[in-house]
Amino acid sequence: MRRPAGNQAAGIIEPVEVKPALQPSQGRFYLYFTVFVSGMTSLAVEFLASRLLGDVFGSSNLVWACIIGLILIYLTLGYFLGGRWADRSPTLRTFYGILAWGALSIGLVPVVAHPILRLSANAFDQLQMGILFGSFAAVLILFIIPVTLLGTASPFAIRLAIGNPEEAGRVSGRIYAISTLGSFLGTFLPVLLFIPLIGTYRSFILFSAAQMAVALAGLWAARGWQEVRWYLWMPLALALFAWVGTAGPLKASTGQVYETESAYNYIQVIQQKGYTYLRLNDGQGIHSVYNPKVLNYNGPWEQVLVAPFFNPAPFDLKNVQRMAILGLAAGTTARQATAVYGPIPIDGFEIDPKIVAVGRKYFDMNEPNLNVIVQDGRWGLDHSPYRYQVISVDAYRPPYIPWQMTTREFFQLVYQHLTDDGAMAINVGRAPGDRQLLDSLASTIHSVFPSVYIIDLPNTFNSIIFATRTPTVQENLLYNLRDLIQSKSAPPLLVQAMEVAATNLKPVPAGGVVFTDDLAPVEWITNRMMVQFVLSGGVEELQ
Repeated sequence: MRRPAGNQAAGIIEPVEVKPALQPSQGRFYLYFTVFVSGMTSLAVEFLASRLLGDVFGSSNLVWACIIGLILIYLTLGYFLGGRWADRSPTLRTFYGILAWGALSIGLVPVVAHPILRLSANAFDQLQMGILFGSFAAVLILFIIPVTLLGTASPFAIRLAIGNPEEAGRVSGRIYAISTLGSFLGTFLPVLLFIPLIGTYRSFILFSAAQMAVALAGLWAARGWQEVRWYLWMPLALALFAWVGTAGPLKASTGQVYETESAYNYIQVIQQKGYTYLRLNDGQGIHSVYNPKVLNYNGPWEQVLVAPFFNPAPFDLKNVQRMAILGLAAGTTARQATAVYGPIPIDGFEIDPKIVAVGRKYFDMNEPNLNVIVQDGRWGLDHSPYRYQVISVDAYRPPYIPWQMTTREFFQLVYQHLTDDGAMAINVGRAPGDRQLLDSLASTIHSVFPSVYIIDLPNTFNSIIFATRTPTVQENLLYNLRDLIQSKSAPPLLVQAMEVAATNLKPVPAGGVVFTDDLAPVEWITNRMMVQFVLSGGVEELQ
């Protein structure tokens, strides 16, 4: 280093000559690779955290907000500590040692989280809110160590890579760019590849092993085997985590016969008293039900059959020639529709192929007239060449209905794919005393369809909104029901569903918010509804 001289009296200090900390031949390229893997791992951990918690607590945006917010706080802490740590001990030994410990703590997460989440799943089934909130917080706290340690990577790497102040900006930008590219990869790998292939818990172990391998190889290159030997117990511990921590089912619900994970959902099949149930994610909604000897499940599925009978009486069953189901799940509605309308072509849109596989295996979803289309419902309907007499919309991921299926533009699409005597049925959730979401959806649908009707399903938090393509009146349903009863040949399931609909009709509200593709605050309304429901003691009333 050269002392300032000459111009010092004038207040000017000459540039300091500093030898670069790392030349390319000394490991700078490997340092960049390490930053890339650390960036990939940090984003992968964030997405794995969302799935780990989503399997039990659901995928609401409240859960996402908690996960993203705390992960960002942990990364912020890591950036701060990484900079201070690098200034105090700017060595490769310290750098790779930190990342090795970070990798180990990632592998520890599923081991510790597994029993907590099993307890949470049981508490969720019984709506024990105290245990739920406590376990949710506990699992989030588990991530403070691995994410914070991963957050130290970029500032520490910058400190090691910069030797000449003149290249500080270039090196810093390069490291953050490489880290961001790694984060880009870490965004897609868990969701599209590893979670569907090996599950959430083993994905944690996989990314932990990758990060650990990079850290130990860096230690070996910098310090030799004498240094690495002190860390050799870590891979052994990680192997133990993989064997112990990922054993057993994610949940242990009564009657559980199958569980799996897909790119979209945690999927659970429950069998109790002769009935088979499909539950997804938090398990608070029954998405499909099956009993080979029963057709009426007193739920939203059979209400879809009622939709065309708001047309003028007498409406002939034979008028229903084709049907579309957006949100097929495991095929309950398709089975009921086939029993009532006969083997009409049914286009069932389901975005999750693993749900389709479960439907075929456990729910006998093998009707020859059912055309399963593995696509997003809105996109699939938009590209369908057909018009339908009945379109069912039931794509809930409790407690949220996908916002893109709540807008005026979406309902215009539905309208265009209905025949002149066609009708739509959409399943909507609500809370006691809070019908804002229901009212807004009804107003949005009414901005497209001339006639709209609402029924509240008894003993549930579900309502069904019906809409007809041509103007109709409520009395048509009563007249059609009378004709069916008098005919004495109508399918019993249809008569039962129409009786429930006729006795539970509600007034259609006026003046609700109209949702559009530009502005559809569905999540905001649902969040407020959920919070008010819990604070009002509604959960306790359910128990």
